[in-house]
Amino acid sequence: MPKLVPTSIQRLFALTRLQHSRKFHRLPPPVRGMIWMAIGGVMFSMLNTLARYFTMQMDPFEAQFLRYFCGLIVMLPLLWHQGIQAYVPNDWKGQFWRGGVHTVGLMFWFTALPHIPLADMTAIGFTGPIFIMLGAAWFLGEPMRKDRWIAAIIGFAGVMLVVFPNLSGKGGWYNLVMLASSPVFAASFLITKHLTRTEKPGVIVMWQSITVTLFSLPLALLNWQQPTLIQWAGFMVTGVLGTLGHYSLTRAFSVADISATQSLRFLDLIWASLLGWMVFGDLPSQWTWMGAAVILVSTVWIARREGNRKELPSPTNSSET
Repeated sequence: MPKLVPTSIQRLFALTRLQHSRKFHRLPPPVRGMIWMAIGGVMFSMLNTLARYFTMQMDPFEAQFLRYFCGLIVMLPLLWHQGIQAYVPNDWKGQFWRGGVHTVGLMFWFTALPHIPLADMTAIGFTGPIFIMLGAAWFLGEPMRKDRWIAAIIGFAGVMLVVFPNLSGKGGWYNLVMLASSPVFAASFLITKHLTRTEKPGVIVMWQSITVTLFSLPLALLNWQQPTLIQWAGFMVTGVLGTLGHYSLTRAFSVADISATQSLRFLDLIWASLLGWMVFGDLPSQWTWMGAAVILVSTVWIARREGNRKELPSPTNSSET
């Protein structure tokens, strides 16, 4: 009789999980993509907080390497459990191109990170969706609907309310270095979207960790200092957060048009503002909050529009499992 209790609980848990999974998959593809994007945003906001904390203590390129090296360590149990064959990519060239492009973006990003408040850094990163939407329309052939352009323009206007007052203030020219990372990351995400046509999300995330770790190692060795035990533990946490974040983004890109998911990135400003205040004592300026209000308006509006649109899954959705 005592053995029946755990069994019943396990069955109840499995049934509840199955019911929620079915409800989730009945949602329109754009809505599912937005949910995955929102989850990824929360993961990356926490990761950025830890990354900024550690880049204040060591060389930024070493921090870049350790973040992805620990992310690779976190994924090794999956490789052991599922076998190497499960992570052999179909597009080797695309995986290495993605890793190389992403590494370049990270070089700009980690260089500027310790000098810019989290909220401002996040806001500057919001220029990425503009480059992504342009690239998705030009190179991937995705439809660039008028409402998506309107949402992007309104959101970008909100970002400018945050960025312009800081170009001559705190952070100085590092704001421009951070801004330079946006089109590079946009190119990386477009390559990711292309890879979802032939690769599973887990394969893409695994090979991102492998390639970025390899490409970042030479830069890290230039000014290497032995990490402390606390720093190792912190980077292991960033490895977990980064792996979950990139997996969420990859799932978002595989289930919906990349341009349809970008408006949800604007919510990251709220999480970054809260974490920046809690950890670093950075109080967002009135311009940051005004920009956030404008960004939220565009986010809610496009989310409602995409949710009401009946859209059939595209061929890129085949990688979702």
